[in-house]
Amino acid sequence: MSARVGVLVFPGTNSEDETLRACRAAGLDATLVHWNADLGTVNALDAYVLPGGFAYEDRVRAGAIAAHDRLMAAVRDGAIAGKPVLGICNGAQILLESGLVPQLDGVTRAQAGFARNAPLGKFRSKHVHVKLTIAPDRCAITASLAPGTVIPAWASHAEGRLAAQPEVLARIEREGRVAFVYCDSSGATTPDSVPNGSALGAAALVNERGNVLAIMPHPERDAWTYMHHDSTRERARGNATAMLAPSGGFVLFQGLAAALTSV
Repeated sequence: MSARVGVLVFPGTNSEDETLRACRAAGLDATLVHWNADLGTVNALDAYVLPGGFAYEDRVRAGAIAAHDRLMAAVRDGAIAGKPVLGICNGAQILLESGLVPQLDGVTRAQAGFARNAPLGKFRSKHVHVKLTIAPDRCAITASLAPGTVIPAWASHAEGRLAAQPEVLARIEREGRVAFVYCDSSGATTPDSVPNGSALGAAALVNERGNVLAIMPHPERDAWTYMHHDSTRERARGNATAMLAPSGGFVLFQGLAAALTSV
């Protein structure tokens, strides 16, 4: 039986269907789990994915209210038990607000956050690339990826700039909590490749244990060939099979599936 994955839906979540499709295409038994679901059922799931959107209208700060939603009790217990947890965009914001990442010294309270984009604090929707910067096996979800894997994605957020106290940022960098950084299509990292002024060029953070990954850009929005913004899509024109083939950001969902089969 394939692993059972819950794609969590809070009031204001809006990327659940795309995320659900990517999970199922990776072979996962994924289902939508709404905020009023029975917690016993939620606790029985094998993994959790928190998709993008504007949970609770992003009031106070993005992810701040959802971090205290009743569903997060199950996610927190699951993370402590070693279950894989993937947060995408708003889901990543929720994971930082809940303290499940970066989790320095095992502390499960907010130690960093995703602040308003720099320099103007405005919402941006931009095609980006991110590069794996940790050893693949440092994180369960990236363990099946090649070192330095570059993934295409869409950055679509107003609050995606990693921010924390200087000493916290220093530890995040030193202790290998930055899982992905923004880069160009070749994997080169430059200031121009960071769309939001994120500290350390960070696009994703991982927790101490390595089973919780918070990534700001949306890999599910560039997870099939027809979604790509490069020559790969152009070469596939006229070939329906090739155009509809999972690729690009899909590798992150394959990584989640691989993490669950190795448990």
